[in-house]
Amino acid sequence: MSQYFDHRKEYQLLPGLANHARADLGPVRTPLQPAKRLGDELGIELYIKRDDSQPLGMGGNKVRQLEFYLGPALQQHADTVLITGAIQSNFVRLCAAACRKLGLEPVVQLEDRVPTNDPVYQSSGNVLLDQLYGAEIHYLPEGEDEKLADAKLDSLALDLKKQGRNPYVVHLGTEHPPLGSLGYALSVAELKIQTREQNISATHLVTPSGSGITHSGVLAGVKALDWSIKVEGICVRRETPLQQPRIEKRASEAASLLGIDPITPESVRTYDDVLAPGYGQLNQRVEQAIKKAARLEGILVDPVYSGRTLAGLIKLVEQGQIAQGSCVVFIHTGGAPALFAYQNKLNFL
Repeated sequence: MSQYFDHRKEYQLLPGLANHARADLGPVRTPLQPAKRLGDELGIELYIKRDDSQPLGMGGNKVRQLEFYLGPALQQHADTVLITGAIQSNFVRLCAAACRKLGLEPVVQLEDRVPTNDPVYQSSGNVLLDQLYGAEIHYLPEGEDEKLADAKLDSLALDLKKQGRNPYVVHLGTEHPPLGSLGYALSVAELKIQTREQNISATHLVTPSGSGITHSGVLAGVKALDWSIKVEGICVRRETPLQQPRIEKRASEAASLLGIDPITPESVRTYDDVLAPGYGQLNQRVEQAIKKAARLEGILVDPVYSGRTLAGLIKLVEQGQIAQGSCVVFIHTGGAPALFAYQNKLNFL
């Protein structure tokens, strides 16, 4: 349990969490705040789950995931942690920060997923913070091959073992259990308590859908709590034909980790209407969403995850898939450092 918060209420709602090791990364419980001006413009009752507000490493959803990835690392007395991600990866940045907090050495692999030669993208934002945390940085040109990315990490880990170190690899490919999803099952229990305390009757929960760890954890948490809320997953990396089966698989794996029944396919909802032209690439709707959040609520969302997810939420409202007057919770997964890496791409500035 965290030294900062007593999570007994959440663990009582999700007893399966007690079977998994969890690292203490600080005050991960985050506010649930109304976004009245933005909600009024959209014609909905809007609340934001502020996972961007966590203090570790400029915050974001990966803090919750890392607690359950790094718990086993501590159990195994690891001295080094390896992780892979895109060049502007929030996961990599937060893993490096978490390692420093826990006294571990971070080794990170940056994958070339976004077609750009912009030197600002290559060196600013999350990359600058990776360097500040003193991470050992490796690069992988083939940025869309998950099996290759994990295999490269395993190779690096083997080299470290030969040097007498005790590495732990955070695998993100679908061949490995989605331990990080437990962090978002816990988040759902936290959110359920908050909505009850604030007398909020939420009908929709909107989340990014990328690697699937956050989305699958949300689905598993909702099922475990028997919560009749629709989970809308906004595709940020893959189109729906690829993402839908991925989330169905990962969500059922997350449910298994919690010791509950598998997720039914009909509960998995993925939307790719704002994905084009692809992962990490801006479009007009994402730019508009970034501007709306900043100018109506004073909140920063990023071009890759939270900004695209907000753009998806807005389009679902416009299409009527989220009806006028609905009560919607938007999971703000953070990512503000990436804004600096995209400064040459943001056309409205």
